[in-house]
Amino acid sequence: MAAHREHRKPRERRLDGPAARTALTLALAGAAATAAFDGTGHAEPGLTPAQIQARVDKLYQEAEVATEKHNGAKERAESARRSLDSLRDEAARRTDSLNTSRNALGSLATAQYRDGGMDPGLRLALTSAPEEYLRRAALAERAGALQAAAVSDVRRQLRELAQLRAQAGDRIAELEARRKELAGHKAAVRSKLAAAERLLARLTAEQRARYKSGAESNGPARADRAGTPRGTLKAPNSRAAQAVAYAYGAIGKPYVWGATGPGSYDCSGLTQAAWRSAGVSLPRTTYTQINAGARVPRSRLAPGDLVFFYSGVSHVGLYIGGGQMIHAPRPGAPVRVAPIDRMPFAGATRPA
Repeated sequence: MAAHREHRKPRERRLDGPAARTALTLALAGAAATAAFDGTGHAEPGLTPAQIQARVDKLYQEAEVATEKHNGAKERAESARRSLDSLRDEAARRTDSLNTSRNALGSLATAQYRDGGMDPGLRLALTSAPEEYLRRAALAERAGALQAAAVSDVRRQLRELAQLRAQAGDRIAELEARRKELAGHKAAVRSKLAAAERLLARLTAEQRARYKSGAESNGPARADRAGTPRGTLKAPNSRAAQAVAYAYGAIGKPYVWGATGPGSYDCSGLTQAAWRSAGVSLPRTTYTQINAGARVPRSRLAPGDLVFFYSGVSHVGLYIGGGQMIHAPRPGAPVRVAPIDRMPFAGATRPA
C-alpha cells in the first residue's frame, strides 16, 4: 500500500539555477500575452511623446479622409431624398389628373349606356325630326372619337404613373444605400477620433495642452484674431476678397467634423462657407472642390485660392498670400492661419 501511494503521489521536484530562471521567464511571458489578449495590457508602452503625437496626427488625417467621405455620402443621400420627394409630388399630381380623367370617362360611358338601348336605324325611323336626329348622330360620332381619345389618355397616364412609381422605388433603394454608407463613414470617423484621444491621454497635461494649442504635423502654427497677419498679396477680385474676409472672421471657431458654419467648421465646410459668402457655390467635399474652378500652379497662388493637401486630396485651406492659408485643421484645433508647407501639397484651384 505504501508503495502504491508513493506511485500515486510523486515527489515534487524543485528547479534551481538556469532551469528555474527559464521557467520563470516563460511564465511571465505567458502572463503578459494573456493580459494583452484580455485587453488589460497597454500597446507599445515605450512610445515617446513625439511618436505619440505623430500617430495622433496620422489618426486625425485618416479621420479627415473618412470625414470627407462622410460629407460626400451625406450630400448624395440628400440628393436622393430630394429626388424622391420630387417624384412623390409628381406622382401625386399625376394621380389627381388620372382620377379626373377617369371620372370624365365614366360620365361619357354612363351617357352612352343610357342612350344606347335602341337601334340607331329604328330610332331614325321613329323620330318626327330626322334632320335633328342626324345632327345629333354626327355629334355622337364625334363624342365617340373624343371618348376613344380619353381612353387612350387614361392608358398613357397609367403607364407614366407606373414609371414614376418604379423610379421612386429606385430612389428609395438608393437612399437606403446612402444612409448605410453614411453610417459606415460616421463610425470610421468616430473610431479614429476615439483612438486619437486614447493616445493623447498617455501624454502629460502639459504635453496635451501644447499639442492642442498649436502643434500640427510638422510643428506649431498658432494664430488668433488679434495677432493674425494679413496676407501680403491682394485678392484678384472682389469675390475672392470677400471669401478671404469671411475666413479671417472664422478664425478661432472650433473644428467639428461635418460642420459648415457659422459656429464651427470642418476643412471643406470652411472653404465652402467662405466662397458662399461671396455668392459662389462650391461642392461639399475636398475631392469635388478641387475640380470647381481653374487649376493654378503653386507659384501663381493668389488670395482666395483653394489649396489642397495629401495624395487623396483630403484637406483644404483658403490661401491668403505670403505662403499662408486659413484652415480648419482638426478636432481640438480651431480655425487658424498656417503655412501651406506644413502638409504635402496636392494642388490648388481658383473658384472665380
